[in-house]
Amino acid sequence: MKIYKHRVFAKWAKDEGVDNSTLKQVINEIESGLFEANLGSGLYKKRIAKKGFGKSSGYRTLIAFKQDDKAILMFGFAKNNRENITDAELMSLKKLAQYYLPAIPAVIQNAIKIGELIEVIYE
Repeated sequence: MKIYKHRVFAKWAKDEGVDNSTLKQVINEIESGLFEANLGSGLYKKRIAKKGFGKSSGYRTLIAFKQDDKAILMFGFAKNNRENITDAELMSLKKLAQYYLPAIPAVIQNAIKIGELIEVIYE
């Protein structure tokens, strides 16, 4: 399973102190069927616990996911900063998921090259 962060998500995760090992754990949970919502088009909603708090008061993430293939962490937000994403944001994220999930490796490598995606390296 390859895991990538969209550049918007990568900036958010860095600002919030969400590390790659936490992100790998999140993807492992989705692989096991543990997620809050399947939003369609390969897009899933998943909670992440904030350090020192539980998942319910932590973060919400939106992840493009294709079993046994790839996951792309697309968007994240703190529950105390906003209630949810807008319908327009949801539509945009679904379109992005539909673009990246079936993409051949050359497309993904080009996205990495131009800084759109960042591969998640973890131990």
